[in-house]
Amino acid sequence: MESRTGAGLSYDSVNTPYWFIFFDGKLLIKDVAGSVVIPSQGDMDAITAELTGACPIGLTCRSDCYVATLADGAPPRGYAFIDLRRLYGQIADSLFWTAIRALHIWTWLKKNHFCGCCASRLQMSSQEMALQCERCGHLVYPRISPAIIVAVTRGDQLLLARPHRVPAVSWHTVIAGFVEPGETLEECVRREVREEVGIEVDRIQYFGSQPWPFPDSLMVGFTAQYASGEITIDPREIIEADWFSVDNLPPLPASFSIAKRLIEWFVSTHRQTS
Repeated sequence: MESRTGAGLSYDSVNTPYWFIFFDGKLLIKDVAGSVVIPSQGDMDAITAELTGACPIGLTCRSDCYVATLADGAPPRGYAFIDLRRLYGQIADSLFWTAIRALHIWTWLKKNHFCGCCASRLQMSSQEMALQCERCGHLVYPRISPAIIVAVTRGDQLLLARPHRVPAVSWHTVIAGFVEPGETLEECVRREVREEVGIEVDRIQYFGSQPWPFPDSLMVGFTAQYASGEITIDPREIIEADWFSVDNLPPLPASFSIAKRLIEWFVSTHRQTS
């Protein structure tokens, strides 16, 4: 997706624009003969739903993209709201990752209406993806919260944990946590693993990254090797944790997540060497 995203910019769109419409964190989709479709400009012209907070967010597939809120939360006939995590695989990947971006920006706009310095109203900047105070000029950029996620291995085993969440989940995943001020990503890996499961790790290597707008994270993935210690969980964060081999993996997280990619890396690596 191209990154020309300032609200005051004009786009040379070749195809009809897409609209990413949210309410209560869920995305409005159109049902066409059982297939999921992201609403287009033509769809928006054909329905009478009131939209608020419309904002351009860039281009995808040579089409302008906009994000907005459905004012009354009642989807028009033939439309429905869907949790974004359920959308993967039902639309083109380029549209799915644009929807991820749209949710992140929508959440940011929803939470920022007034300046934190002088309490005046914020307006969308005409120069960049930022909100600007109409009185003092203070700029507010989209919040991005960096977090690490790490696959810890011990020989031919992978450390997986079932996180403590509401509602409860049945799947296991790798260890993750937010980066603290003054902390490097590698230091965060060591601290989070130590805090959540009580072990030490070394040989930390970068794996990849992924935006995760639930609500505003950037997940930075690593691999690491077990160094010492016994699993001792933090019950506030983890329900259970253990070492798993390729042949006895528990239920796993969504396929589009970097957590699943890390687990797939472990599986492919150890099947090749076994």
